[in-house]
Amino acid sequence: MDILIIGFILLKQSDMLPSCSVVFSRGNGSTIWDPEGKKYIDFLAAYSAVNQGHCHPKIIKALQEQVEKLTLSSRAFYNDKFPVFAERLTNMFGYEMVLPMNTGAEGDETALKIARKWGHEKKNIPKDEVYSIYRL
Repeated sequence: MDILIIGFILLKQSDMLPSCSVVFSRGNGSTIWDPEGKKYIDFLAAYSAVNQGHCHPKIIKALQEQVEKLTLSSRAFYNDKFPVFAERLTNMFGYEMVLPMNTGAEGDETALKIARKWGHEKKNIPKDEVYSIYRL
């Protein structure tokens, strides 16, 4: 019952995330435990970051295999995995290109840049007459 209430509070007040009194120490699938061993069902799934469940064996295996080769590559450089990923994704959704983002903020910023470019190229809006307004 505790996790249901916590999940509701977090989702209803998502722009003012309150601290919760529950501390998680480990997880497996949709089950999580606190340091004292009390068991919970994770309905939030880290805001969709772990929809596949905690410690999924296939993901752990793939992660281990990849970090043994290359932990992280900046987008400032090329790597051999991105082209395969991009081709699969563009074929799946029928787009010509893909630009993955790490956060919602990056997605918002990119959407504004695309909108500005569209305004300049398609609507002939002068560059000094475009304003971006953010709501915090």
